[in-house]
Amino acid sequence: MQLSLNPWITSPAESNDHEAPEVHVPPAAVISTPLRGMVEPDAADRLANRVVSGSALLWIVGSHGGAGESRTADLIDGARPTGHCWPVMQDGSKPRVLLVCRADMRGLTSAQNALTQWASGATPKVELIGLAVLADAPGKTPKTLRDFASIIGGGAPRLWILPWVETWRHGGSTTTPPGREYQRFVTDVAALATEPNPQH
Repeated sequence: MQLSLNPWITSPAESNDHEAPEVHVPPAAVISTPLRGMVEPDAADRLANRVVSGSALLWIVGSHGGAGESRTADLIDGARPTGHCWPVMQDGSKPRVLLVCRADMRGLTSAQNALTQWASGATPKVELIGLAVLADAPGKTPKTLRDFASIIGGGAPRLWILPWVETWRHGGSTTTPPGREYQRFVTDVAALATEPNPQH
């Protein structure tokens, strides 16, 4: 798994020698709100908005069908999928959101559109914590797609690039994160989902 922040807009994290090496605290996001001057994508390339009922610590937004939205939500306590829509809260609060996509061209392009939509201010009020890119096939992702994922991830507060999980293809459970990369991802996201959430 790879977690990265955009080097152009992110200050290097300060080292903390007093923290145990096995404890991981995700670095603070710098790009966390829409940006002035961004142009929203065409209507056909935008995710819809949907009023959601109930509550969740984190809402998982798949940027396309088959993005891994439900699988990702199953991994994280208190997370719920939105059905490929930006969540709108009935009480007007600002929900915390994780965007997910697959690492193929279609998935990455849809994530780029969703991030452009968010950055332009064309989404409902949400607190976007980052983008998770899930492998779309076994083996190594082609370099062009890896590079494209890194570029697109520069438009999100954080980027996680996650490997293929073969057991999921056969209906394997998501109750236990499969492997170190996913365990680290779940730890990161859980820490972010439980941070104090100031309402704007």
